[in-house]
Amino acid sequence: QVQLVESGGGLVQPGGSLRLSCTASGFILDDYAIGWFRQVPGKEREGVSCISSSDRITYYADSVKGRFTISRDNAKKTVYLQMDSLKPEDTAVYYCATDYVYRVVGDCFLGDYVYDYWGQGTQVTVSS
Repeated sequence: QVQLVESGGGLVQPGGSLRLSCTASGFILDDYAIGWFRQVPGKEREGVSCISSSDRITYYADSVKGRFTISRDNAKKTVYLQMDSLKPEDTAVYYCATDYVYRVVGDCFLGDYVYDYWGQGTQVTVSS
């Protein structure tokens, strides 16, 4: 079955870096878009970054542009989110998701409405 598992979260000081991993199973990773989202309790879920099928397109939220980088390793069935120059406001639970049923080919979205399979999330805390 389709499954996504996030890892790599943790506690980091402001200005530090983390790399989140989203490992997929049950489907061909390169054929689907992957999105990274984050959520703070009491706030709406925010789209952070996405990568389209075949890596044609990537998008970033304005709040992370220039600091975060999304990439895909199909051999490892994993999508990464490299997060540099972290700020306290980046603190959140981070989720990855795929559009397995909706399936947008060659594009991706930061809106969560196209994503139908989600991981369980990984906590990122940026604090001194």
